[in-house]
Amino acid sequence: MKARPEDQLALLTLQKRDNHITQLTHARKNIAEHAELADVTASLRESSQALIAAQGVLEDAKIELSRLEDDVRVVDERIAKDKEREASAASAKDLQALEAELASLATRKSNLEDIELVVMQSVEDAQLAVDDVIVERDGIEARRAALAATIAEREAQIDAELAAEHAARNELAASLPVDLVELYERQRARYGIGAALLTRRVTGGSGVELTSTDLDAVRAAAPDDVVICPDSSCILVRTNESGL
Repeated sequence: MKARPEDQLALLTLQKRDNHITQLTHARKNIAEHAELADVTASLRESSQALIAAQGVLEDAKIELSRLEDDVRVVDERIAKDKEREASAASAKDLQALEAELASLATRKSNLEDIELVVMQSVEDAQLAVDDVIVERDGIEARRAALAATIAEREAQIDAELAAEHAARNELAASLPVDLVELYERQRARYGIGAALLTRRVTGGSGVELTSTDLDAVRAAAPDDVVICPDSSCILVRTNESGL
């Protein structure tokens, strides 16, 4: 294949832009904050589960307190009725029975109120636990949001760089002979590099010095011949620095 030396030289810029695009694409996939975001997201899930559990404990305590309050209310209603009956008791026997029941109800109420105090403390403790978990969860969520914003900002920066690099790269490729670019793309797809500079007999494709036989073949090629590197299989670009 034939191509003007200046077009072959332009392949080095094309390769440089492709290398930069590869680096930017890798950087976008490996933004440092991604790892921390994954950890923070996992912590947020754990905190949310802890909050659900704490709210469950609080709800159970509130239900138990409500049940006790209902029991106390029932006892109070029964005491009020018995006192009404006591005021109108017709016999000593009825009065004695009512007094005994009132004493029993008083004991029952006292016991319920003691239990109620314990459960009220449980409700208070459970509410504090819920509040603590909410504070912790909100802190984790704030960190998650900050990391996500940092990642989004970095991605936007890289995307802008990629767009500019792709535009410049495509403009350059369009200015070169089609068959030359096709060969470059083919070699780059197969071997990872499409073009490299030969500098002081060392190929930039692999960093290896060419053998005397290979150098003789390169020297024999015309300036507009497209030479394939015998070591890395990329297009070997020759300049005054090639040591030929």
